[in-house]
Amino acid sequence: MLKSIRSTVIMIGECFRMSLANILGNRARSFLTVLGILIGVAAVIALITTVNGFSGSLSSSFSSMGAGTLTVTVSGSDLKSGLTTEDLEGLTGLDAVEGVTPSVSLSARVSRGGSYETRISVSGKNTYYFRQNADLMTRGRTINITDEENMTFVCVISPDMVESFFYGVDPIGESLYVDGMPFLVVGLMKEDSDSSIAGMMNGSPDILIPYTTAMKMNNTSVVTSFTAYLADGWDSEAATDALEAALDALFSYEDDCYEIMDMSSIEGTMKNMLNMVSALLAGIASIALVVGGIGIMNMMLTTVTERTTEIGLKKALGAIPWQIQIQFLIESFLLSVIGGAAGIVLGLLLSLILSKVMGTGFVISTFAILLGAGFSAAVGIVFGWAPARKASRLNPIDALRSA
Repeated sequence: MLKSIRSTVIMIGECFRMSLANILGNRARSFLTVLGILIGVAAVIALITTVNGFSGSLSSSFSSMGAGTLTVTVSGSDLKSGLTTEDLEGLTGLDAVEGVTPSVSLSARVSRGGSYETRISVSGKNTYYFRQNADLMTRGRTINITDEENMTFVCVISPDMVESFFYGVDPIGESLYVDGMPFLVVGLMKEDSDSSIAGMMNGSPDILIPYTTAMKMNNTSVVTSFTAYLADGWDSEAATDALEAALDALFSYEDDCYEIMDMSSIEGTMKNMLNMVSALLAGIASIALVVGGIGIMNMMLTTVTERTTEIGLKKALGAIPWQIQIQFLIESFLLSVIGGAAGIVLGLLLSLILSKVMGTGFVISTFAILLGAGFSAAVGIVFGWAPARKASRLNPIDALRSA
């Protein structure tokens, strides 16, 4: 028994040596044969790895834009068009909510001296907003609780407003007219300051004012959009349930009065879309593997024809069909594995280059590597089986006669 196993191992080792020698003896033909496998595996690796890196960067971006927050848009009902300041204070008292930031937006005509601009984005915020965005300011002070309570005409402006109306002048302490109302500039914010969902969709505002002042300018006493910050220990799902219960009570349990957007659900949707796109692209790239497999089959059939005499001689000396078959299967397997290994290296290099160009993270995907290696090995075995079977079934007399 041990002798039989030993002889089988020696035979398989010899088949590997002969297969490798045959591949190296026909370098040009072997390279062209494995090219399809190489391209297919490289494409699969590059696509999956790049998408994974992009997905990771996307997750980080989503986390920075809205981790631990719920964005609520109020459409209102016939009896209640929005939320009052008292309603917002009641929501802040919920165990699941640490704080609430209302957002009151308007598009205004802004002027100073002889200069003016129209359709300037103005957003009303509260003190809690500045507390949650500690790195928002570059100079000056933020809007405080006194500004909210007294509806004062103070503002924090963006670098674009400084360039447009205060070129060469220190804007702190100067006045800026918003829809004809004089606002005292008390602070400067950095560029692209709003990283919330609304800011992501609509862009950062140019001017920030107290939200109560913005409500007054809009001739309204209600808020139709706000962001709720989750308290420690609360996840998005539980906090959403608590917020929904409170809002349902405020709107007398009428339907379709508000909509709650959870960043994690948006992130999950984006990831699902990316996974589907990745699977589709990987499927398309896998077609190259099939083409490469056909190339391997073609080469192996040619090899069987060229080595008919060798096959006949081996069978005449006592080689049994499975030994002949395994020799050609090993050669086919080696061709596909060589192509697969080269494809994995090339795919990772392409993915690294793409991640640098796109500015995303580069994460080596073990799944992608295993998939590429498994595919290439399977292709070698599947497409090498028919030529190997043909070789094993040759009649030794006919094979020797063809010499």
